[in-house]
Amino acid sequence: MDALDTLLLSRLQFAANITFHILFPTISIALGWVLLFMRWRWLRTGHTAWLGAWRLWTKVFALTFALGVVSGVTMSFQFGTNWPGFMARAGNIAGPLLGYEVLTAFFLEATFLGVMLFGHGRVSERMHLVANFLVAFGTTMSAFWILSLNSWMQTPQGHTLINGEVHAVDWLAVVFNPSFPYRLTHMLLASGLTVAFLLAGLAASQVLRGRANAATPKVLRLGVTLAAVLIPIQILAGDLHGLNTLKHQPAKIAAMEGIWHTERGAPLLLMAWPNEAEQRHDWAIGIPRLGSLILTHELDGEIQGLSAFEGAHPPVKPVFFAFRIMVATGMLMLAVSWLAWWRLRRTGWRTEATGPRWLWRALALMTFSGWVATVAGWYVTEVGRQPYLVYGVLHTADLVTTTPAATVACSLGGYLVLYVGLLLAYIAVLRYLASKPLDAAGPDPIVPGMTPEQGLVQQGA
Repeated sequence: MDALDTLLLSRLQFAANITFHILFPTISIALGWVLLFMRWRWLRTGHTAWLGAWRLWTKVFALTFALGVVSGVTMSFQFGTNWPGFMARAGNIAGPLLGYEVLTAFFLEATFLGVMLFGHGRVSERMHLVANFLVAFGTTMSAFWILSLNSWMQTPQGHTLINGEVHAVDWLAVVFNPSFPYRLTHMLLASGLTVAFLLAGLAASQVLRGRANAATPKVLRLGVTLAAVLIPIQILAGDLHGLNTLKHQPAKIAAMEGIWHTERGAPLLLMAWPNEAEQRHDWAIGIPRLGSLILTHELDGEIQGLSAFEGAHPPVKPVFFAFRIMVATGMLMLAVSWLAWWRLRRTGWRTEATGPRWLWRALALMTFSGWVATVAGWYVTEVGRQPYLVYGVLHTADLVTTTPAATVACSLGGYLVLYVGLLLAYIAVLRYLASKPLDAAGPDPIVPGMTPEQGLVQQGA
């Protein structure tokens, strides 16, 4: 009983840690490229509004990067405290991949982030733009290595087992495992959408609070357009990711769709309450055959049920509901972004407070919708891998610590208090930054033909 409690509490603690951690890379990956775009637009057009927007969102990036690093360190710490068996038996794979991330990405980000934050006016504009690029490239490389390790844990290959320990025999096969391209693409697009709604949401909040400035319409247009373009691509990528999961992790698909027994022409359950004890659904609402059509692209395609994986399938309710939250949020993002793009384009992207307030409110409410979809998607991915830590290779229960449950419960409580406090503080700082006048915002555009340097002089920068 004590071992079971330790296992459950350790899983809850790691879930809390990864939930908190994933919020920040989800922003920093795409925001690095958005900052590069803003910086390039400032140099290209000389509009000081772009420089003001860059300065504001650079502060957001720096804060996000710092919290991402801190939460990432505590997550690595838990590999040793809560999951010593994982590093002991899979460390030959996980250790080098995490090391590559530090060597090729983290040092790059940390070094040139300093140039990006403090080098303006101290290095040439071209060097500063290069620093922006290297920071953005570093965040993407970080995602590359972390997603490679996570994908290998989902669809492991290129290894062999010697005395219960995993050893790599083909590093290319380890890194480029079957689910890696789909998982990386899905995550990068999720990051882009999270940042797009963050940009649009904070811009809409500025309008509602009467704090709109010269940069607001530019940031609003950038966010809404980015969201409207990326969301259909994400839906397509999600479909391809689902086909890959059906091929390599059919038990996860069975839990996502709530299919108890293997069947053809499976329905798409819009909503239901899974009853695991009786292997049926209560209050089910579904569309006949649509589940098979989406997953196999055939109306009578066969989908394996959970009964085919007795004792080796994930818990149904968390995966089932998390998948529906992710999909519902994605559909809402599609509707809001397309409606906003169509409506604001008609008004020339004006941001007067007398404009469509219902639209400003909708965008403001969707500010953190990317977080909701991303966290739900991570629960589908990580809970859906159970009862394995490395799918089909290492059982989660075999790798957990022997630390007493009471000790794990105390550390879990401490982490939860810390994470909630940090998250509330982070959101409060975002709202504060969005409400402040921009550092370098001035007349937009500045005098035609004025160079960026002249613009800076005019702004007293």
